[in-house]
Amino acid sequence: MRAKRLQAFMSANAAVDGDLWLTAAAMLLVTLLSSAAFLAPQSSLLYLAFINLLLLVHGLIKRGDIRGIIRYIVLQLGFTLLLYALIHGGKQMNQGAWAVARMLLALLPGWWLTVVIKPQLIGVVLAKVMPAQWAFVVAASINLLPFMTNELRDIYQLQLLRGARIAPRQLLNPLNWYELAYCVIFPLFVQLLKLAQQTATAARSRHFGSQPQVTYWREPRSPHDTDR
Repeated sequence: MRAKRLQAFMSANAAVDGDLWLTAAAMLLVTLLSSAAFLAPQSSLLYLAFINLLLLVHGLIKRGDIRGIIRYIVLQLGFTLLLYALIHGGKQMNQGAWAVARMLLALLPGWWLTVVIKPQLIGVVLAKVMPAQWAFVVAASINLLPFMTNELRDIYQLQLLRGARIAPRQLLNPLNWYELAYCVIFPLFVQLLKLAQQTATAARSRHFGSQPQVTYWREPRSPHDTDR
């Protein structure tokens, strides 16, 4: 019985190490792709778009929610094209569209990473190259991205019901951008500060940083793991 438990323990550790290597490779790939979205010449963006399309399909298969990025890109495209029209008189609208396309190509790899990789694995990998406290902050931020997206949507819809001039058509008028910042961005910032305080309180209550040896939660992979 003891030999079986030891074998299960060793196989579980080997599987965790494999997950860490896979996570590190995925993070490196995402960093390279997001950097290439801004640094690569325009002639290479088609190849980069094909790679991002594969990541998008894989993320959707893993049941990732892409609606937030789509809404953001559509809104950003409207803002960018409007600014280019006001500044350049509509002569360089294609440059504005290419800028938004690069932004989309930079966001998709990060979205894919949050869908297919667990935040705790990202935290373990980051802790090997940076202080554990910083790694905890980054991993917690990634883990809370869905919550922050839902919070942003709820605040936006609530302010629309209250009559704020922040509908997509109304935001075509730059004079309404102040209302968007006042009614949506500022309340979201307050919520993020409150969330950060709650996260810090939860970490202190679990004695985070009080021990020199950092530990991580590992989900059990087999019934033998739960017996240890």
